[in-house]
Amino acid sequence: MKTTVLKSRCMRTLTMLLATGAALVVLTHATPARADAASGKNEFGICAGCHSITDTDGVGPHLNGVLGRKSGSVSGFNYSRSMKQANIVWDDHSLAAFIADPQKTVPGNHMPFSGLQDPTQRADVIAYLKSLH
Repeated sequence: MKTTVLKSRCMRTLTMLLATGAALVVLTHATPARADAASGKNEFGICAGCHSITDTDGVGPHLNGVLGRKSGSVSGFNYSRSMKQANIVWDDHSLAAFIADPQKTVPGNHMPFSGLQDPTQRADVIAYLKSLH
């Protein structure tokens, strides 16, 4: 009987820990509720040194229409092998992860950027990119 009670308690504890861990993952990567495209336009200044919002590539590929586009797919741009093989379709979540830590998201990519740590700023940049359509 004691073994059954212990197993039951262990299972409840494990379930609680897993639920708590899942909630933390969601909260850590959640997009802030109010992304601001106007603020994102200002934040995009960090990106504009290498990326344009027109169909012209710079040091980095243009970001016009990036949401919904497959990674490494701008015709004529010389992507790293890792970016070409990443098989990511850019959406809010994948783009936020990449902007936060490009090397963690796509190891071996050529983008010399350490990441934008503030989730609100990331959400604002993404809102700005969405507003361009």
